[in-house]
Amino acid sequence: MDLCYLDACEVLQRYKKREVSPVDVLQAQIERFEQIGGEINPFTQCRFERAQQQARLAEQAYMRNEARPLEGVITAIKDETYVRGEVTTNGSRLLQNNVADVTDPVPERLMAAGSIFHARTATPEFSVASYTWSDLWGVTRNPWNTDITPGGSSGGAAAAMAAGLSTIANGTDMGGSVRIPASQCGLVGLKASHGRIPEIPPYNVDPYVHHGMLTRSVRDMVLLYNLISGPHPVDLMSQMAKEPVASQPLDLRGVKVGLSLDLGFFPLDDDVRRNTLSYAETLRASGAEVEMVSLDWDARCIRTAQIHQGAQMGHMLRKKYDHAECRAQLTSYVKHYFSLSAAASPQRILEANEYAQHMWQSLEQVFRDYDFLLCPTVCSTRVPADFDYSRDSMEVGGVEVDPVKGWFMTYPFNTLSRCPVLSLPSGFADNGVPTGVQLVGHPYADGRLLQFALGIEAVTGPFIHADNRPMNLQVLNS
Repeated sequence: MDLCYLDACEVLQRYKKREVSPVDVLQAQIERFEQIGGEINPFTQCRFERAQQQARLAEQAYMRNEARPLEGVITAIKDETYVRGEVTTNGSRLLQNNVADVTDPVPERLMAAGSIFHARTATPEFSVASYTWSDLWGVTRNPWNTDITPGGSSGGAAAAMAAGLSTIANGTDMGGSVRIPASQCGLVGLKASHGRIPEIPPYNVDPYVHHGMLTRSVRDMVLLYNLISGPHPVDLMSQMAKEPVASQPLDLRGVKVGLSLDLGFFPLDDDVRRNTLSYAETLRASGAEVEMVSLDWDARCIRTAQIHQGAQMGHMLRKKYDHAECRAQLTSYVKHYFSLSAAASPQRILEANEYAQHMWQSLEQVFRDYDFLLCPTVCSTRVPADFDYSRDSMEVGGVEVDPVKGWFMTYPFNTLSRCPVLSLPSGFADNGVPTGVQLVGHPYADGRLLQFALGIEAVTGPFIHADNRPMNLQVLNS
């Protein structure tokens, strides 16, 4: 069996049957990292020795029939996420020695459930880019095509998952930072409804900010959602009734899906368009009713997100780091991000809020007739691994687009943050990089969205399987 690529549900079943040990799975992933890790650079810090000790303890827990829900599941944690006592750099040379004194709710719950943290995953500096490189940690590359970015900001997590270097991984999403890498690497990525999955202050009060997971299957996402969602004392925004999700797939017959290829204004590469239409045909063949819909959104979506992020995250970062003694150590794109975010005047914040309401009114009209909205996740898979939005231009489908936000279609649903969104693989682009689609659910209807995706997975199977894996290297067997 290919230990590196077992999903969490499968590996837990095998642990319980004592067919395989957490020690074996961890060792297989370590050895694979030693083979290919240097080519894709997904990790900032490795904690393999500690993880091996924890894997032996997990093995003993199964022998005693005392295993917790995620006992021994190998987990990579983003180098933005706080774990008490561990260095968290957020990709910045300014934070090379930053030791966290708190633990975020998501890793807290993952640890309590028995998962083993073996590595920290790469992120762009301060997670303010949709690619993953930093002056501190270098360039992270897509394992399907190493010339191309794995996306960002949770790019290290996605690269590691696609390459078989972890069983699960966490991520965060302020404008698509879970869904973009999921799409770029052939994974499942969830942005839950805001408040469903708790986040640490002060990020929790920003409705654009979400904590999430990257998985190789929908069933893993359901397992993890049930473990990490629900109210947490530290997060006021999470104080709503927990919504457990049954692992029963939704019958696709009669489900009504509205399809938008452009959300009103995004250009697409031809291969992204082709794969999205093919995905819609798969849903139709399975009994879903899929029809084209129109949204009257325009490029003000970009300005709305930029103004909000400048007023929230941008202001917080500028206050801490936009002064002489720090600027010399900042990446080029962070300096550019600071200059963009400085434009968030009170008048523009008001205009952004007004346009956000317009966006909702348009989507709400779609939701009157449809259960879900379907659209692409990214517009193009051709963004180089070392792309820099402060200096480089970008074209999608022959049209020049905004280099910061013009090539992905995720951030409108951070603006409309109460809608849950799942990114699922839709095929391959012409350059060998996966493409993805977003399934958008009604506000707070996370359970129905996940069950719909379970129904799709029952038809399509997992995207990454024995005959469909990156790097063209032999996966280590037990």
